[in-house]
Amino acid sequence: MAPGESSGGPEERLGIVIPVPEPLSGELGRARASYNDPLAAVVPAHITLVTGGSTHDLEGATAHVRAVAAATDPFTVRLHGTGTFRPVSPVVYLALAEGADACARLHRRLLDGPLEAERTFDYHPHVTLAQEVAEACLDRAMAEMAGFTAEFRVATIGLFQADAAGLWALREELPLGRPVEAPH
Repeated sequence: MAPGESSGGPEERLGIVIPVPEPLSGELGRARASYNDPLAAVVPAHITLVTGGSTHDLEGATAHVRAVAAATDPFTVRLHGTGTFRPVSPVVYLALAEGADACARLHRRLLDGPLEAERTFDYHPHVTLAQEVAEACLDRAMAEMAGFTAEFRVATIGLFQADAAGLWALREELPLGRPVEAPH
């Protein structure tokens, strides 16, 4: 067998996120760009649930993510204030004042299946404002967004797949909750 392959096929990298809806996503993207974050133009605002998950069973992993989404009720996220991972990681983020527990449960359920995810740090749901930028930009993001508050309903999750070059593309957007069937 070739490196990176098993009897289940080649290794695939998956990521699962909660998209921040518009117009809030655009507003946060503009804020991120103002802090000179180079990813602001290519990474929409989101809450990561699983990053860099790997599997040799793409269809099984996709079915698992679909099942977890269907079994999860929509919930509300309220963003309030800023936080940072400094000095461990040069990141400033918006904190979840509501919805963090629901995100953590969803994270655990997604990993309880055919996905193996990198676990460099403990899971901490957040929306990134600035990352890998100058300290002054991190400080400015922390101060300027300290009083920021916004709320949105989480009704979908996005399943992303990395290509051979490491670029992420949306594979599927999955609604939360079981569809209501019409009476017969």
